[in-house]
Amino acid sequence: MDIENMKAFVSVAELKSISAAAAKLNHLQSNMTAKIKKIENHYNQQLFMRNSKGVTLTKDGEKLYHQFKKILFFWEETENMMKKHEEKLRVGTMISMGGTQVSQALNKLYQTYPNLSVTLKTGSTAYIENQILQGKIDLAYTIGTLKNKHIKYKKVAFEEMVIIGQGIDQSTNFEDYIYEKNLLVLSDNCLYLSILRDICKNLAITQGELIEVGDQETLLQFAMMGMGITLVSKRIASRYNIEQYLEVPSTFRFVDLYLITRLHHEFTPIERQFIELTNAINGMEANNR
Repeated sequence: MDIENMKAFVSVAELKSISAAAAKLNHLQSNMTAKIKKIENHYNQQLFMRNSKGVTLTKDGEKLYHQFKKILFFWEETENMMKKHEEKLRVGTMISMGGTQVSQALNKLYQTYPNLSVTLKTGSTAYIENQILQGKIDLAYTIGTLKNKHIKYKKVAFEEMVIIGQGIDQSTNFEDYIYEKNLLVLSDNCLYLSILRDICKNLAITQGELIEVGDQETLLQFAMMGMGITLVSKRIASRYNIEQYLEVPSTFRFVDLYLITRLHHEFTPIERQFIELTNAINGMEANNR
């Protein structure tokens, strides 16, 4: 069983499509089909179930997928060590996500590469995309996109949004509660502010003053103190043990999370390991609506 066949199997499993996996790995679809068939013959088991929309893993396929993921991770680690690639990582993430989205992945990488040099930029989507284009970072996770033709976007997950504020309980009426409330945001050009404004406009609700708070934890503290309302992901609310919040109207409830790079950037082994770790820890690429 060679590495290329393992990569083919994992790609088909994650994309749930032989044709999509073939395009990703620059293979002919017939070659990709042959690789999958070879693996199934090798283990003498059906690993995929075919349907009109593509393919899904069988129970045995799930087991093999997780084993192959482990093997490929260690393969990338070995390649990096033996080929002596430069041990550096330059990544970005939005202020609203901070380092929490990537901290566990970085911690695991430091255990393997004690001398790893890390550059971490945080900011708005516009700022992060600009850092990518200027070559100051090489990959980043952002919420939403500016659809720049020089940037490659890959949707990896989504965030479910909620409203945080003081005195919310099960009987709280959404429209009455947010009426004329101050809007607490990290910056005046963050995506969350535009969503809050769209919600108010859509529901014909008068909004209060705009208050910029540059720190996520302080933002939540101000909201819980009653200074206004803020929009955060349910994941962030859970991380800070906030159990009472308002669900956002369905039109605005979900925002897409993207992995972005420069258009023709090729991932280094360390970057691939970082992406795999981050996706696994945060449940990405499995959270498709």
